Amino acid sequence: MSFLFGNRSSKTFKPKKNIPEGSHQYELLKHAEATLGSGNLRMAVMLPDGEDLNEWVAVNTVDFFNQINMLYGTITDFCSEDSCPVMSAGPKYEYHWADGTNIKKPIKCSAPKYIDYLMTWVQDQLDDETLFPSKIGVPFPKNFMSVAKTILKRLFRVYAHIYHQHFDSVMQLQEEAHLNTSFKHFIFFVQEFNLIDRKELAPLQELIEKLTTKDR
Repeated sequence: MSFLFGNRSSKTFKPKKNIPEGSHQYELLKHAEATLGSGNLRMAVMLPDGEDLNEWVAVNTVDFFNQINMLYGTITDFCSEDSCPVMSAGPKYEYHWADGTNIKKPIKCSAPKYIDYLMTWVQDQLDDETLFPSKIGVPFPKNFMSVAKTILKRLFRVYAHIYHQHFDSVMQLQEEAHLNTSFKHFIFFVQEFNLIDRKELAPLQELIEKLTTKDR
């Protein structure tokens, strides 16, 4: 299933990089899905015994990209240049886009444009075999964890935008349970490995406390 971002973008966001069947990463993904099925998200995010942390973070980052891609895809009709002229997560938080290569100076842009830039940028990172090697035995680069942290920090902003600006639409579509479970899984994962600074999570701090206190 792929989502076309209306006429705003000729790029089709495809659920990322299907992890190749038979690969070790595919086995890890299956392990993650099986433990998720148990309903215990705290357990599901833990590093499986004997596994490489980089590989575990890589597999889950790909999975979160897919989930967010699909969740945002369900509400693109409600997220337009008119309804969301800036990329925000409530009145106090506004995001400006820069990727450090093509756009060095942060630019103010609409939410759909920002999310288009963001998802395209993430997809390019995930497709880069030097950053996210899919072949067995190919080592992860030394800067892998800092790249993964930047990706996850930016993906969080899409959740934050959906919750702050489009939660009514999510409820109308009866997608809130799906969104909450996905976000809770994401938060447990980044908390387990300390992947996003607390200050970055501020726009959804109350929700995070609400979703995570039940599982202590």
